[in-house]
Amino acid sequence: MRRVADIAIAAGLLALTLAVAPLAATGAAARPAGTQATPKAAAGKPGDKLLVEADELIYDNDKNTVTARGNAELHYGPRTLQADSVRYDRASSRVFAEGNVRLTDQDGAVVTGDRMELTDDFKNGFIDSLRIQQTVEQKGETVRTRFSAPRAERVNGDQTSFDYGTYTACEPCKERPEVPPLWQVRAAKIIHDNVTHTISFEESTLELAGIPVAYLPYFEAADPTVKRKTGFLTPRFISSTALGSGVAVPFFFNLAPNYDLTLSPAFLSRQGVLGQAEFRHRLETGSYSLRLSGIFQTTPSAFLPGPLGAGDRDFRGSIESKGRFYINDRWRTGWDLVGVTDKWFLDNYRIRNQTITTDYFREAVSTGYLIGQGDRSWFEARGYYFKGLSSFDWQKEQPIVAPVIDYDKRINGPAPLGGEVRFEANLTSLTREATDFQGLPRSGSYLFSPSYNGISYPLYETCSAFNRASCLVRGLAGTDTRASAMLSWRRSFIDPSGQVFTPFAYLRTDAFFVNPSLSGYQNALVPTIANVHDGFSGRVMPAVGLDYRYPFVGEFGNLGVHTLEPIAQIVARPSETRIGRLPNEDAQSLVFDDTSLFEWDKFSGYDRVEGGVRANLGGQYSVVTPAGWYANVLFGESIQVAGVNSFRRGDLANVGLESGLETRRSDFVGRFQVSPNQNISFISRARFDQADFKVNRFEAGVTARFAPFLPLSVSAFYSYYEAQPLLGFSHRREGITATATYNITPNWFVTGSALVDLTHYLDTRDLYADAFRSYLSNPVGIAPIYQNPGRFYLSGMSFGGGYQDECTTVSLNYIVSPIATAIGVRERNQTVLLRVELKTLGEADLRQNVGTVSTADGISAVR
Repeated sequence: MRRVADIAIAAGLLALTLAVAPLAATGAAARPAGTQATPKAAAGKPGDKLLVEADELIYDNDKNTVTARGNAELHYGPRTLQADSVRYDRASSRVFAEGNVRLTDQDGAVVTGDRMELTDDFKNGFIDSLRIQQTVEQKGETVRTRFSAPRAERVNGDQTSFDYGTYTACEPCKERPEVPPLWQVRAAKIIHDNVTHTISFEESTLELAGIPVAYLPYFEAADPTVKRKTGFLTPRFISSTALGSGVAVPFFFNLAPNYDLTLSPAFLSRQGVLGQAEFRHRLETGSYSLRLSGIFQTTPSAFLPGPLGAGDRDFRGSIESKGRFYINDRWRTGWDLVGVTDKWFLDNYRIRNQTITTDYFREAVSTGYLIGQGDRSWFEARGYYFKGLSSFDWQKEQPIVAPVIDYDKRINGPAPLGGEVRFEANLTSLTREATDFQGLPRSGSYLFSPSYNGISYPLYETCSAFNRASCLVRGLAGTDTRASAMLSWRRSFIDPSGQVFTPFAYLRTDAFFVNPSLSGYQNALVPTIANVHDGFSGRVMPAVGLDYRYPFVGEFGNLGVHTLEPIAQIVARPSETRIGRLPNEDAQSLVFDDTSLFEWDKFSGYDRVEGGVRANLGGQYSVVTPAGWYANVLFGESIQVAGVNSFRRGDLANVGLESGLETRRSDFVGRFQVSPNQNISFISRARFDQADFKVNRFEAGVTARFAPFLPLSVSAFYSYYEAQPLLGFSHRREGITATATYNITPNWFVTGSALVDLTHYLDTRDLYADAFRSYLSNPVGIAPIYQNPGRFYLSGMSFGGGYQDECTTVSLNYIVSPIATAIGVRERNQTVLLRVELKTLGEADLRQNVGTVSTADGISAVR
């Protein structure tokens, strides 16, 4: 039976200073561990008690030692020493622990060894066959680091020196512990300083699976417990045709606990030194950051000359800033700002392009905001500046939007109305230097018109004079200000049979002030836009309506709960006025599907307002089973009962036309979704022509995780959109996007994704791109374009694989990403990305462009 001795002493950390009254003149004596003794005071921390657990305590007065033998366990404060035997020599004040020795520090670090020789406060000493395991949190993960050495020395309890030691974050193989870990650093001397929290390596070698791959005579790194420490970060290697080969060497300055500075000079063989600096500052109420980048190019000819590139610039750079501040628990403010010397800089020098998702980074948006949130209210004020980063963007067509103010408040309706009263308000003001025209496609052309500096080229109709048959106006030059307010009420009533009646009413008012600009290129076309109001104008839209639902619910045991719900909605209001005579900036995105079928107003923004008497009819059927099966089907249509159909008369951007709502009886819309369990989900939605039930719009997608039966997760989405010539799409659009990840083993995986365009006419884009470039060099004429229809085109893709465990992540990916797809140019970036992370030690990635570099991103084809 295990005995326990609780002996109070005033000793140092984990001291075993036990002085007892002589039991005999000579010789040794053994006593049960619970035997009381009279200790002698010793230097230590007052009030601390030592708890000793062992099978027996042995007092040797001749040798002046005390030994705890048999499953010895000593507790002193937050530290614990365990061993087969622990002997304390009172004369030398040394502690000797032997056999399965295990010391746990106050921070949770575990030190193990065959034998330890320590001072009585455990601050100094030698350890044979040392092994240390330390657990830390890093990037939201639990990481365990391990030191080992045949012999080590502890100095002052704050520093441990390992002779011929190793360091790794990899767990040893349970079946074969003698096998070297995946990676480890082997050094002649390793010094771990717990005061400075650094680990230094002398004469070190990085080993992968026991094979030496890199040698450094000396290097130092922060230990895993450190979140912020001044020093070099992992270098980043760079290689591209335009930049050459190079390396970025970031250096981090931990200036204070709440602010820091990172300098990241990148040394490029073709362009010189790219300077980058980032300053971050956290305050009591928020934080902000500032990042600067700049370079004086040594080889500007690597990039296209203006106006298609920045090859005529010596200095190029950018400035970025982000701020977030909390005024109080309800109000916050902040900003996101981006400024560049030219539209190609961020892409050419891979600023922000650290992951695959940012390869599509084609626009920089700057905004400042003030947001307030109450219990049932919302306020937001913003300003926007848009910087187009494509060669085909003309900055004069981009608006400056300031301010955009939104307010939303909900309250309980007053008696006797009850229900909910909601007030919404919006104020938007924007300015644009040049009118944004888009020529509609000529017969046989594809997608949007290629343009440069606002000119639509002869693949499409030109807008030398505005004509609704050939031109759309995406935005007017000048100033456009609109103030809108809407007051609404609704309340639901349920009768004894379960019918749900929801009457509602709203009053919408809009005030416009339009001051079009008539100066500058192509703004002279503005007066030819039919009957556009100049100056102040207003609009009022009152409405009343009723929403009716009658759910029939039935429970069928294991077959689940089935619900059949017919839905009818009627909205009565006067006809919309001034259609096409007011700008439309924020309501150009109109998608009629199941999500908008029962909306009171189906327009996406405030610049348009739906009018007339309209009935929305439909129904849905759903099933929920005890096993977790869920299915839902919805089908319906919208009918213009009286008044002017807002969707039949297009505005300056033809919004409403070819939407499925332009006829008295709309297209049919439907939705079907099913989830057999929480791992598999399928959803599809479609719009069918009212006359012949032809599919005008169809989307379907599935996501599935097959674990634990199969370590595979997939997602796939298919989209089909019928041609909409009046909106700029002369041919149908059809495509598939899919992703999949398969875990070959718990550590090895392969992954891939693809974006496939199934449109027949897509292969003509190469010809259009060549013709467009020919036109830029010779605007007098353009060669005839012949169609070369294809079946499909792989627009973007990636595939790769990797390895991941508790200490290492390695991935290799081949990425193909589209460039300037909005204008139909068949050009792509092809990139190989290698990323290696040795947890707690550092990470590195290498990105290499391969194949022919496109000229659409401002890079010259001349080498």
